[in-house]
Amino acid sequence: MTQTAQLASRKSDAVARGVATRGIYATRAENAELWDAEGRRFLDFAAGIAVNNTGHRHPRVMAAVATQAQAFTHTCFHVAPYEGYIALAERLNAATPGDFPKKTMLVTTGAEAVENAVKMARAHTGRSGVIAFSGAFHGRTLLGMALTGKVAPYKKGFGAMPPEIVHAPFPNEFHGVTEADAIAHLERLLASSVDPERVAAIIIEPVQGEGGFNIAPFSFLRALREICDRHGIVLIADEVQAGMARTGRIFGFDHSGVAPDLVTMAKGLAGGFPLSAVTGRAEIVDAPGPGGIGGTYAGNPLAVAAAHAVLDVIADEDLCARASEIGEVIRARLTQIADRQGMECIGAVRGLGAMNALELVTDRATNAPDAALTAAIVAEAEARGLILLSCGTRYNVIRLLPPLTIPMPQLQEALDILEASIEAAAMKRAA
Repeated sequence: MTQTAQLASRKSDAVARGVATRGIYATRAENAELWDAEGRRFLDFAAGIAVNNTGHRHPRVMAAVATQAQAFTHTCFHVAPYEGYIALAERLNAATPGDFPKKTMLVTTGAEAVENAVKMARAHTGRSGVIAFSGAFHGRTLLGMALTGKVAPYKKGFGAMPPEIVHAPFPNEFHGVTEADAIAHLERLLASSVDPERVAAIIIEPVQGEGGFNIAPFSFLRALREICDRHGIVLIADEVQAGMARTGRIFGFDHSGVAPDLVTMAKGLAGGFPLSAVTGRAEIVDAPGPGGIGGTYAGNPLAVAAAHAVLDVIADEDLCARASEIGEVIRARLTQIADRQGMECIGAVRGLGAMNALELVTDRATNAPDAALTAAIVAEAEARGLILLSCGTRYNVIRLLPPLTIPMPQLQEALDILEASIEAAAMKRAA
């Protein structure tokens, strides 16, 4: 029995069934490469689901964590605060969109950041309603899955959701929802179904992650800003997956020219160490009373040290420009593939910076989803040494999330594997 098979058997016996996994058992990783228990090399186009934007084990991240570990690993910021947390809050206050006084809290996961942002909005406004969007993903906690706009696997079987959570259509012309449609529906919702004076917040991802890498039109984000200002609603940007230089700017909202009131971030913030944050208008962040927000591990010193190194790497290695360069190469290659005869299975290519995707369809006349082909391409790529992730409410989108530090030859190698995998899977389906 192989080492992978042994680990798979032990995992099946010991780990909860609901914790979904792949068949790649990692033993080591470096930048954009990962090796499994059998010694097989993979190019990693998942990056820990947009966590390792600075690559696996970036030397500056590892050095910063090692230095911090020599001082202390945990005190709990509520018990014995430390300068690193304060300094990171100052840096995030300066980095997030908006020219107004800001404050930050640090927590551990993206879902925690989202939940605390909603708590801040409710405390600030005295309201309880929240509007999210179809296709959204905001976490697996009870409130997070209520805000999430995808039933399976995130909501299925978990019973009643928290009240006063409403979903509006996300603009997606490929799926027949124009920006004008989405705005009109939201306005009707606030006029006929939901009293805007009961709505504390509207939360949106500038680029949907699990929903299929759907890009919110920048003009739509500006329209949301106007609607929120008109009704006194807090605008929350969920930048958990799109943030930290992934889209070619530090935050996805930066492309729109308007600022949200609160920004949630996690994933790429600490280069593989668990850390998240809520940053925003000081008066909103300060609305909860002392003790109302926080957590035992919130702002862990090792993760905070990693985050400082990540911010340094983003600036010093110009990873925003690098993300834009990577994205241009990926989209050009995907478009070239899609334009070839026999590749009508590729219904759409889309992306912003280094956050790119292709949507697989049975035919371009109906754009009917082809989830089976999507799964086949992911499996074919894995067999050839490339780690890919699927997503989308119709399970037919392949997302590409290479580290922003990937060497260009490895990027081209990965795209060669992707092209061969699409061809092989499409040929098998045709046969």
